[in-house]
Amino acid sequence: MEKKDLYQLTDEELLAEKKKLTQSKFFYALSIGFLAGILLFGVVSWSLSSEKQLGFLIPMLIPVIFIYRLLKTPNKNQDLEDVLKERKLS
Repeated sequence: MEKKDLYQLTDEELLAEKKKLTQSKFFYALSIGFLAGILLFGVVSWSLSSEKQLGFLIPMLIPVIFIYRLLKTPNKNQDLEDVLKERKLS
């Protein structure tokens, strides 16, 4: 949503958007934790293996890339958070 559209919403509609924002933040946190667990498990299993091959670590870059992308996307909702703070609904 654009910032202009957010100012035209009523308080009830903004609270509904806030609920969606909370759910998306929870999803991002859960996804980052899951991917970090996969990454940690892979690195620990690689370090404990008797044959340390660097080719095994290349697939471990995939969770790192996804974590980076998930950390960048929540910043899209900054306009909604600003409007909620302005109207003192947060």
